[in-house]
Amino acid sequence: MAKLKTGRHTSALKAQRQAEKRTSMNTGLKKTARLAAKDVAKTKTAESLSKASSALDKAAKKGVLHWKAAGRKKSRLAKLVNKAAKSK
Repeated sequence: MAKLKTGRHTSALKAQRQAEKRTSMNTGLKKTARLAAKDVAKTKTAESLSKASSALDKAAKKGVLHWKAAGRKKSRLAKLVNKAAKSK
């Protein structure tokens, strides 16, 4: 990228680049967590629950999801898996 003659917009341009990069990363983390949760709902296995818990924890650690929201989702998924295990 060429250097601008005036320096007053450079910080705004950098902030825009950073925001786009962060948005892209956050979207990926959200999608991973959402797909893992969908997989748990579909298969109802402990292995998929473990993967979903990990994905939700990573999203919470990065600040994409609130830690209490991640815990709530993990709890509900665990409840679903336990219910399916009991019915078998």
